[in-house]
Amino acid sequence: MARLLFAHAHPDDESLWTGVTMAHHVARGDEVHVLTCTLGEEGEVIPDDLKHLELPAGSARPDDVADELAPVRREELRRAMTAMGVTSSVVLGDDAFRALANRPEARTYRDSGMAGTPSASHPRAFTGADIEAVAADVAAYVDALAPDVVVTYDEQGGYGHPDHIRTHEVTVAALAASTARPRLFITLTPQSWAQEDRAWLHAMCSPEFLHETGFVVPERGDAYPPSVVPDDEVTHAVVDDAAVSLQIKALREHRTQVSVADEVYALSNDVAARLSGREGFTEYDARARRRIVGAENATPSATRPELIA
Repeated sequence: MARLLFAHAHPDDESLWTGVTMAHHVARGDEVHVLTCTLGEEGEVIPDDLKHLELPAGSARPDDVADELAPVRREELRRAMTAMGVTSSVVLGDDAFRALANRPEARTYRDSGMAGTPSASHPRAFTGADIEAVAADVAAYVDALAPDVVVTYDEQGGYGHPDHIRTHEVTVAALAASTARPRLFITLTPQSWAQEDRAWLHAMCSPEFLHETGFVVPERGDAYPPSVVPDDEVTHAVVDDAAVSLQIKALREHRTQVSVADEVYALSNDVAARLSGREGFTEYDARARRRIVGAENATPSATRPELIA
Protein backbone atom coordinates (compact mmCIF):
# COMPACT_ATOMS: atom_id res chain seq x y z
CA MET A 1 0.00 0.00 0.00
CA ALA A 2 1.32 3.43 -0.98
CA ARG A 3 0.72 6.78 0.71
CA LEU A 4 0.19 9.87 -1.44
CA LEU A 5 -0.20 13.53 -0.47
CA PHE A 6 -1.80 16.07 -2.79
CA ALA A 7 -1.05 19.74 -1.98
CA HIS A 8 -3.51 22.25 -3.45
CA ALA A 9 -4.38 25.92 -3.11
CA HIS A 10 -8.19 25.98 -2.82
CA PRO A 11 -11.12 23.58 -2.37
CA ASP A 12 -12.05 22.04 -5.76
CA ASP A 13 -8.46 22.20 -7.09
CA GLU A 14 -7.78 18.72 -5.78
CA SER A 15 -10.65 17.22 -7.80
CA LEU A 16 -10.05 19.33 -10.92
CA TRP A 17 -6.28 18.92 -11.19
CA THR A 18 -5.67 15.48 -9.68
CA GLY A 19 -9.10 13.87 -9.26
CA VAL A 20 -8.35 10.98 -11.61
CA THR A 21 -5.11 10.13 -9.81
CA MET A 22 -6.73 10.38 -6.40
CA ALA A 23 -9.67 8.17 -7.42
CA HIS A 24 -7.28 5.71 -9.09
CA HIS A 25 -5.25 5.28 -5.92
CA VAL A 26 -8.31 5.14 -3.67
CA ALA A 27 -9.56 2.26 -5.82
CA ARG A 28 -6.16 0.55 -5.51
CA GLY A 29 -6.44 0.67 -1.73
CA ASP A 30 -3.68 3.23 -1.26
CA GLU A 31 -3.75 6.03 1.31
CA VAL A 32 -4.71 9.36 -0.28
CA HIS A 33 -4.20 12.53 1.77
CA VAL A 34 -5.11 16.10 0.77
CA LEU A 35 -3.63 19.35 2.06
CA THR A 36 -5.52 22.52 1.07
CA CYS A 37 -3.74 25.82 1.69
CA THR A 38 -6.70 28.25 1.76
CA LEU A 39 -10.48 28.06 1.74
CA GLY A 40 -10.92 29.90 -1.56
CA GLU A 41 -12.62 32.92 -0.07
CA GLU A 42 -12.23 34.90 -3.33
CA GLY A 43 -13.86 32.28 -5.53
CA GLU A 44 -16.51 33.39 -8.02
CA VAL A 45 -19.82 31.79 -7.08
CA ILE A 46 -21.88 30.11 -9.81
CA PRO A 47 -25.35 29.33 -8.31
CA ASP A 48 -27.68 32.32 -8.12
CA ASP A 49 -28.95 31.28 -4.69
CA LEU A 50 -25.41 31.56 -3.29
CA LYS A 51 -24.25 34.69 -5.13
CA HIS A 52 -24.63 36.71 -1.93
CA LEU A 53 -21.54 34.89 -0.57
CA GLU A 54 -19.32 36.50 -3.21
CA LEU A 55 -17.83 39.98 -2.81
CA PRO A 56 -18.52 42.42 -5.66
CA ALA A 57 -15.64 42.49 -8.15
CA GLY A 58 -12.85 44.81 -7.06
CA SER A 59 -14.02 44.93 -3.44
CA ALA A 60 -11.78 44.14 -0.50
CA ARG A 61 -13.06 42.41 2.61
CA PRO A 62 -12.23 44.33 5.79
CA ASP A 63 -9.77 42.55 8.06
CA ASP A 64 -12.30 42.22 10.88
CA VAL A 65 -15.21 40.88 8.78
CA ALA A 66 -15.74 37.13 8.46
CA ASP A 67 -15.62 35.48 5.05
CA GLU A 68 -19.09 34.06 4.45
CA LEU A 69 -17.89 31.87 1.58
CA ALA A 70 -15.16 30.17 3.62
CA PRO A 71 -17.32 27.78 5.69
CA VAL A 72 -19.39 26.91 2.61
CA ARG A 73 -16.31 25.92 0.65
CA ARG A 74 -14.88 24.05 3.63
CA GLU A 75 -18.07 21.98 3.76
CA GLU A 76 -17.94 21.43 -0.01
CA LEU A 77 -14.38 20.15 0.39
CA ARG A 78 -15.42 17.85 3.22
CA ARG A 79 -18.27 16.37 1.18
CA ALA A 80 -16.15 16.02 -1.94
CA MET A 81 -13.39 14.20 -0.09
CA THR A 82 -15.94 11.95 1.61
CA ALA A 83 -17.35 11.15 -1.84
CA MET A 84 -13.85 10.46 -3.13
CA GLY A 85 -13.06 8.23 -0.15
CA VAL A 86 -9.74 9.81 0.74
CA THR A 87 -7.88 8.85 3.88
CA SER A 88 -7.60 12.39 5.23
CA SER A 89 -8.15 16.00 4.20
CA VAL A 90 -6.79 18.94 6.17
CA VAL A 91 -6.55 22.68 5.64
CA LEU A 92 -3.22 24.38 6.31
CA GLY A 93 -3.16 25.60 9.90
CA ASP A 94 -6.46 24.03 11.01
CA ASP A 95 -6.76 21.91 14.13
CA ALA A 96 -6.21 18.60 12.34
CA PHE A 97 -3.12 19.97 10.60
CA ARG A 98 -1.68 21.38 13.83
CA ALA A 99 -2.29 18.14 15.71
CA LEU A 100 -0.57 15.90 13.14
CA ALA A 101 2.32 18.30 12.53
CA ASN A 102 2.64 19.10 16.23
CA ARG A 103 2.76 22.78 15.25
CA PRO A 104 0.27 24.56 17.55
CA GLU A 105 1.54 27.88 16.23
CA ALA A 106 0.77 27.10 12.57
CA ARG A 107 -1.29 29.86 10.96
CA THR A 108 -4.22 29.76 8.57
CA TYR A 109 -4.18 31.77 5.36
CA ARG A 110 -6.69 33.38 3.07
CA ASP A 111 -7.27 33.14 -0.67
CA SER A 112 -5.19 35.91 -2.26
CA GLY A 113 -7.35 36.25 -5.35
CA MET A 114 -5.91 36.94 -8.77
CA ALA A 115 -2.84 39.13 -9.21
CA GLY A 116 -3.60 42.83 -8.80
CA THR A 117 -6.85 42.41 -6.88
CA PRO A 118 -7.45 44.09 -3.49
CA SER A 119 -7.55 40.73 -1.72
CA ALA A 120 -3.80 40.32 -2.26
CA SER A 121 -3.19 42.98 0.38
CA HIS A 122 -5.28 41.25 3.06
CA PRO A 123 -3.06 40.54 6.11
CA ARG A 124 -3.78 36.81 5.88
CA ALA A 125 -3.38 36.54 2.09
CA PHE A 126 -1.43 33.39 1.25
CA THR A 127 0.83 35.23 -1.18
CA GLY A 128 1.91 37.52 1.64
CA ALA A 129 2.95 34.62 3.87
CA ASP A 130 6.60 34.03 4.64
CA ILE A 131 7.53 31.04 2.47
CA GLU A 132 10.09 29.61 4.87
CA ALA A 133 7.77 29.91 7.87
CA VAL A 134 4.91 28.17 6.06
CA ALA A 135 7.31 25.60 4.62
CA ALA A 136 8.50 24.73 8.13
CA ASP A 137 4.90 23.97 9.12
CA VAL A 138 4.32 21.90 5.99
CA ALA A 139 7.64 20.07 6.43
CA ALA A 140 6.58 19.04 9.95
CA TYR A 141 3.27 17.79 8.53
CA VAL A 142 5.03 15.85 5.78
CA ASP A 143 7.48 14.31 8.24
CA ALA A 144 4.61 13.17 10.45
CA LEU A 145 2.60 11.81 7.52
CA ALA A 146 5.63 10.23 5.76
CA PRO A 147 4.10 9.96 2.27
CA ASP A 148 5.79 8.05 -0.53
CA VAL A 149 4.76 10.67 -3.09
CA VAL A 150 3.72 14.34 -2.97
CA VAL A 151 1.91 16.01 -5.86
CA THR A 152 1.46 19.75 -6.45
CA TYR A 153 1.44 22.33 -9.27
CA ASP A 154 4.21 23.33 -11.64
CA GLU A 155 6.28 26.51 -11.16
CA GLN A 156 3.59 28.70 -12.77
CA GLY A 157 0.78 27.20 -10.73
CA GLY A 158 -0.87 25.59 -13.72
CA TYR A 159 -2.37 28.80 -15.06
CA GLY A 160 -0.68 31.58 -13.10
CA HIS A 161 -2.92 31.95 -10.04
CA PRO A 162 -0.76 33.50 -7.27
CA ASP A 163 -1.97 30.99 -4.65
CA HIS A 164 -1.12 28.07 -6.94
CA ILE A 165 2.36 29.49 -7.45
CA ARG A 166 2.77 29.98 -3.69
CA THR A 167 1.57 26.42 -3.07
CA HIS A 168 4.29 25.15 -5.43
CA GLU A 169 6.91 27.31 -3.69
CA VAL A 170 5.87 26.24 -0.20
CA THR A 171 5.65 22.56 -1.11
CA VAL A 172 9.08 22.57 -2.77
CA ALA A 173 10.66 24.39 0.19
CA ALA A 174 8.96 22.02 2.64
CA LEU A 175 10.23 18.90 0.87
CA ALA A 176 13.72 20.34 0.61
CA ALA A 177 13.69 20.64 4.41
CA SER A 178 11.80 17.40 5.12
CA THR A 179 13.45 14.37 6.62
CA ALA A 180 10.83 12.09 5.05
CA ARG A 181 12.20 12.60 1.51
CA PRO A 182 9.14 11.60 -0.54
CA ARG A 183 9.24 11.85 -4.33
CA LEU A 184 7.70 15.07 -5.63
CA PHE A 185 5.67 15.37 -8.84
CA ILE A 186 4.20 18.45 -10.53
CA THR A 187 1.06 18.39 -12.70
CA LEU A 188 1.58 18.94 -16.44
CA THR A 189 -0.48 18.14 -19.52
CA PRO A 190 1.09 16.81 -22.74
CA GLN A 191 0.30 19.10 -25.65
CA SER A 192 -1.13 16.21 -27.69
CA TRP A 193 -3.65 15.49 -24.92
CA ALA A 194 -4.75 19.14 -24.80
CA GLN A 195 -5.23 19.15 -28.57
CA GLU A 196 -7.16 15.88 -28.49
CA ASP A 197 -9.40 17.15 -25.67
CA ARG A 198 -10.20 20.36 -27.51
CA ALA A 199 -11.03 18.43 -30.69
CA TRP A 200 -13.22 16.09 -28.61
CA LEU A 201 -15.15 19.06 -27.21
CA HIS A 202 -15.81 20.41 -30.70
CA ALA A 203 -17.00 16.99 -31.84
CA MET A 204 -19.08 16.04 -28.81
CA CYS A 205 -20.62 19.28 -27.54
CA SER A 206 -23.67 19.75 -29.72
CA PRO A 207 -25.41 23.14 -30.09
CA GLU A 208 -28.27 21.73 -27.99
CA PHE A 209 -25.85 20.71 -25.22
CA LEU A 210 -24.18 24.13 -25.23
CA HIS A 211 -27.54 25.91 -25.17
CA GLU A 212 -28.78 23.77 -22.28
CA THR A 213 -25.63 24.15 -20.18
CA GLY A 214 -24.57 27.65 -21.14
CA PHE A 215 -21.06 26.32 -21.78
CA VAL A 216 -18.76 27.71 -24.47
CA VAL A 217 -16.23 25.55 -26.30
CA PRO A 218 -12.79 27.18 -26.61
CA GLU A 219 -11.67 28.05 -30.13
CA ARG A 220 -9.21 25.66 -31.68
CA GLY A 221 -6.56 28.38 -31.86
CA ASP A 222 -6.97 29.65 -28.29
CA ALA A 223 -3.81 29.60 -26.21
CA TYR A 224 -3.27 26.80 -23.72
CA PRO A 225 -2.28 27.45 -20.09
CA PRO A 226 1.40 27.18 -19.08
CA SER A 227 0.85 23.68 -17.67
CA VAL A 228 0.39 22.37 -21.23
CA VAL A 229 3.88 21.39 -22.40
CA PRO A 230 5.58 19.38 -25.16
CA ASP A 231 4.85 15.68 -24.76
CA ASP A 232 8.43 14.71 -23.97
CA GLU A 233 8.43 16.95 -20.90
CA VAL A 234 5.79 14.78 -19.21
CA THR A 235 7.45 11.75 -17.65
CA HIS A 236 4.61 10.06 -15.74
CA ALA A 237 0.86 9.61 -16.20
CA VAL A 238 -2.23 8.11 -14.66
CA VAL A 239 -4.78 6.97 -17.24
CA ASP A 240 -7.98 5.48 -15.81
CA ASP A 241 -11.36 5.96 -17.48
CA ALA A 242 -13.05 4.22 -14.55
CA ALA A 243 -11.86 6.97 -12.20
CA VAL A 244 -13.88 9.67 -13.95
CA SER A 245 -17.17 8.69 -12.30
CA LEU A 246 -15.65 9.21 -8.84
CA GLN A 247 -14.03 12.45 -9.96
CA ILE A 248 -17.41 13.70 -11.17
CA LYS A 249 -19.02 12.69 -7.89
CA ALA A 250 -16.48 14.79 -6.00
CA LEU A 251 -16.73 17.74 -8.39
CA ARG A 252 -20.53 17.88 -8.00
CA GLU A 253 -19.98 18.65 -4.32
CA HIS A 254 -18.05 21.81 -5.24
CA ARG A 255 -21.31 23.46 -6.24
CA THR A 256 -20.21 27.07 -5.78
CA GLN A 257 -17.30 26.70 -8.20
CA VAL A 258 -17.95 23.95 -10.75
CA SER A 259 -20.75 22.98 -13.14
CA VAL A 260 -20.64 19.40 -14.43
CA ALA A 261 -22.60 17.95 -17.34
CA ASP A 262 -21.79 14.42 -18.46
CA GLU A 263 -17.97 14.34 -18.83
CA VAL A 264 -17.67 18.08 -19.36
CA TYR A 265 -17.24 20.76 -16.71
CA ALA A 266 -16.96 24.53 -16.57
CA LEU A 267 -15.98 27.08 -13.97
CA SER A 268 -17.61 30.50 -13.57
CA ASN A 269 -16.33 31.57 -17.01
CA ASP A 270 -18.51 28.85 -18.61
CA VAL A 271 -15.61 27.61 -20.76
CA ALA A 272 -16.07 23.88 -21.33
CA ALA A 273 -13.32 21.43 -20.41
CA ARG A 274 -13.18 17.67 -20.81
CA LEU A 275 -12.91 15.16 -17.98
CA SER A 276 -10.64 12.87 -19.95
CA GLY A 277 -9.61 10.23 -17.39
CA ARG A 278 -5.91 11.01 -17.68
CA GLU A 279 -3.43 13.23 -15.84
CA GLY A 280 0.23 13.90 -16.54
CA PHE A 281 3.15 14.60 -14.24
CA THR A 282 6.86 15.28 -14.16
CA GLU A 283 9.11 14.43 -11.25
CA TYR A 284 10.63 17.44 -9.50
CA ASP A 285 13.84 17.74 -7.48
CA ALA A 286 12.89 19.87 -4.45
CA ARG A 287 16.46 20.43 -3.31
CA ALA A 288 17.77 21.44 -6.73
CA ARG A 289 14.47 23.18 -7.56
CA ARG A 290 14.27 21.77 -11.05
CA ARG A 291 12.30 19.31 -13.11
CA ILE A 292 13.81 15.87 -13.57
CA VAL A 293 13.47 15.62 -17.33
CA GLY A 294 16.07 14.20 -19.66
CA ALA A 295 16.97 11.50 -22.10
CA GLU A 296 17.36 9.01 -19.30
CA ASN A 297 13.68 9.19 -18.30
CA ALA A 298 11.97 10.36 -21.48
CA THR A 299 9.44 7.72 -22.53
CA PRO A 300 6.86 7.39 -25.30
CA SER A 301 3.45 8.63 -24.20
CA ALA A 302 1.95 5.16 -24.32
CA THR A 303 4.48 3.82 -21.83
CA ARG A 304 4.74 6.61 -19.25
CA PRO A 305 4.95 5.01 -15.80
CA GLU A 306 2.51 5.86 -13.03
CA LEU A 307 3.63 7.78 -9.96
CA ILE A 308 3.81 4.52 -8.05
CA ALA A 309 4.00 1.32 -10.11
